[in-house]
Amino acid sequence: MIKLQEIVGIFKKADALLEGHFKLSSGLHSSQYLQCARVLEDPRIAERVCGALAGMFRQDKPSVVVAPALGGIIVSYEVARSLGVRGVFSERVDGKMCLRRGFALSKKDRALIVEDVITTGKSTKEVIEVVKETGAEIIGVGSIADRSEQTIKFGAPFKSLVKIDIITYKPEDCPMCKKKIPLVKPGSRTTK
Repeated sequence: MIKLQEIVGIFKKADALLEGHFKLSSGLHSSQYLQCARVLEDPRIAERVCGALAGMFRQDKPSVVVAPALGGIIVSYEVARSLGVRGVFSERVDGKMCLRRGFALSKKDRALIVEDVITTGKSTKEVIEVVKETGAEIIGVGSIADRSEQTIKFGAPFKSLVKIDIITYKPEDCPMCKKKIPLVKPGSRTTK
């Protein structure tokens, strides 16, 4: 199992903990951003990190791993590979999360929902709704990093490899906006 210090070290070594002025997928602003793609670009690290996440849910015997595109695709694949099950992803069509590309779940499936980073849980909750519509059982929610400021209720056990406290701001309260520091949007979801 990977230890907390080791996960933080992996993020730092990959230059995946960014400093600046960021607009998060949630619409909130932050002076720090976790760019998991930098960690996951190394297949050996991705295998190790996602294998550790898979290990947290192995006893729950999922039959499929589901993640939101784009950030969760590699996580879903690697966790599924570690568990020896299918890995699929959902994506937005006209702003609504759905399964495409022939992906399907059934009432017999035991779904594990995974993400790279969870901040507000919005994308994860959208995936949960998609999975519920199929009748599949949701056995858990997992993430590499949990940067939520409050406990998020997913209706299933939630586990992450690391809890990282990064302050977020509503745009109107953002000190970087007040200082006119350029805003960067590094995430995959378009927000208004």
